[in-house]
Amino acid sequence: MSTQDLAGTTALVMGASAGIGAAVAEALAARGAAIGLVARRRKPIEALAARLRAGGAQAVPLVCDVADHAAVAATVQAAVDHFGRLDHLINNAGVIQPIGRLHETDPAQWAQAVQINLTGVFNACHAALPHLLARGGTIVNVSSGAAHRPLEGWSAYCSSKAGVAMLTRALMLEYGAEGLRVYGFAPGTVRTAMQVAIRASGINPVSRLDPESLIPAAAPAQIIAWLCTPDAADFPSGEHSIRDAALRARAALQMEFAD
Repeated sequence: MSTQDLAGTTALVMGASAGIGAAVAEALAARGAAIGLVARRRKPIEALAARLRAGGAQAVPLVCDVADHAAVAATVQAAVDHFGRLDHLINNAGVIQPIGRLHETDPAQWAQAVQINLTGVFNACHAALPHLLARGGTIVNVSSGAAHRPLEGWSAYCSSKAGVAMLTRALMLEYGAEGLRVYGFAPGTVRTAMQVAIRASGINPVSRLDPESLIPAAAPAQIIAWLCTPDAADFPSGEHSIRDAALRARAALQMEFAD
């Protein structure tokens, strides 16, 4: 097996129905990994699984709400039962809503965002860790620049992503010595359905970005898939960004960013 090859390994992609998650599933499958596709909506992941299988990959759709710990635990076990192992966990499930100034925000919706964006990552890691540690596995938590700087109207998203960044550090501290690689990866502003809601809000500078400046989902997906390979074994765990030229070079992503 080459250091770029993931043949014989299994990845679980949370939030795989569209956007970055679907692109990551395709990038991992292209490297030979078997894929468990996890999302709340059945039809998109069934269609993606069929497309991956048509291309020769192994893929299974798994319907699950990441905010439900029992459901996540059952989903992880279903993937292990189906494929016989689990090597990589990609925590991509997330929501941008509610968008609005804090005093105008619905408390239940704010709490739900934290439950999905932060507790959902905990749920997946908690259930997957015993299987990943047995393989010297990899966790990639999809991060954001919003984890490190506040943006008007995004209090739930910024707070939950900041929590994920700290959870990434906690995982590194607790399990790095046992061979687990843990990455937080900020993909930049990506051309996804989430950007539609962001632009409609008009509430902060991100909503006013030129749509032509948005990154295709295949770009961050290429880096995330590379982080799972043996070739990335010497790449340090921690928070990383697509704007890191050294990371893009290692992952063979031909893309430039203005300073």
